[in-house]
Amino acid sequence: MKVRGVRGATQIDRDEPALMQVAVVELMQEILRANSLEPSDLISVIFTVTSDISSDFPAAYARSMGLGDVPLLCSTEIPVPGSLPRVIRVLVHCETERSQKQIAHIYQRGTAVLRKDLAQ
Repeated sequence: MKVRGVRGATQIDRDEPALMQVAVVELMQEILRANSLEPSDLISVIFTVTSDISSDFPAAYARSMGLGDVPLLCSTEIPVPGSLPRVIRVLVHCETERSQKQIAHIYQRGTAVLRKDLAQ
């Protein structure tokens, strides 16, 4: 097995826990599905949020979907002027047989503009 990183991002309309929950679960489910990953394949997950998000931790919603045994971490993005607001980013470290070029990076809800070269 190889260790790979999978990137992803999503955006919420308002900083509300319910909106965050839906977006995080949707994003993580799609990352797992698109890369044929099971929770046991995950090594760790790092979430970042833009500075305009503070209502909850994205990791809490990843735990609620069965990732409680995976080390999860949350952090704040650097506040770059003009950057996209209300964005939740994720970096998933996983074990997989896929090559780097076969990894599906997932950008949802308007975040494809962040990495057009990676968005699936």
